Order: sequence, then C-alpha cells, then structure tokens
Amino acid sequence: MDRARALAESLLAEPLPRRWAHSQAVGAQAETLAPLLGPETALLESAAWLHDIGYAPSLAHSGFHPLDGARYLRDVEHADELLCRLVAHHSCAVIEAEERGLAAELTAEFAPPPAHLSDALLYCDMTTGPSGERLDVEQRLAEIHSRYGDEDIVSRSIRRATPSIVAAVEATTAALARATAD
Repeated sequence: MDRARALAESLLAEPLPRRWAHSQAVGAQAETLAPLLGPETALLESAAWLHDIGYAPSLAHSGFHPLDGARYLRDVEHADELLCRLVAHHSCAVIEAEERGLAAELTAEFAPPPAHLSDALLYCDMTTGPSGERLDVEQRLAEIHSRYGDEDIVSRSIRRATPSIVAAVEATTAALARATAD
C-alpha cells in the first residue's frame, strides 16, 4: 500500500494536484472498510490510491484513464493482476468504455474483478469529491454532471451507470454497518 501511495504521488501530485487530493482521500476512505474486507483491505487501499493514475499526462495514451492506468500497472509496474483489474474496471468503467468504443479492449485485457471489491472501490470513489471532500453519492453524481456538462461522454456514462453506482454504494454502506455492529 505504501508503494501504491508513492507511485500515485509520483504520477499525480505535481501535474494534477487536484486529482492527487482526490486520490489521497479515496485511499483514506478505503482504510475505513477494514472491518468489512479484513485481509483484502490492503489490496483495496492500493487500488484506491492508484485508481486515477491513468489521468497522468505521461500515461494518457488511449484517452480513457482506467485502461491507461491498468495497462501501466500491468506492463511497467508488473502489478498484481487483481489490482490491475480493479483499476481497469473502477466505478463502472465498462459503461464509459462502451461509449468510447473501448469496451472490447477493456474486457479482453482485464476481466472484471470480484463484485464485492469492485463495489468497495466504487464506494470509496463515489463518496469522495474531486478535491478530496467527503460527499454522499447523490452529491458526487451531481458534481460530476456539473463539472463535465450534460452531453459530455463522462456525464452520459455516469447517467447510464447511476443505478449501479447507487446500488454499490448502498450495499457497501449496509455491509460496513453490519460489519461494525458485530
């Protein structure tokens, strides 16, 4: 996890400080899921720190950050396969990949991760604003639409993904509440 944090910092802090702030907060949010994930928490924390590295100017090749980040982790960092899959598919990325004509590439190169880990990473990302502030999922979705505009490919994708995003955040919230009540 420390390695993931250092790698994300090296790629994002200087060129994209706001994205770096977001990644720091998503990483911190992942730590809160330890009661739910147990030994899988370290993997989730690494994915949380690294989920947006594909935005780094040095890595942006396809124009689709989940794919660019996962490829870098696989090809350059030789990262764990499941970590690469989590980054590639974070926050319903396959829906945006469809909009961009990249779904076949994404799914051929990276199989979807287990649902509980995917949902947990989505929870961390979709309850954290672009500057690292804590938001509820509705606020986060509204912020994305506001930032990108109604007709942008990101907004269209998020609109399509909203039921899945909300369901994943609600499921993770409920599972965490159960795990901490025991």
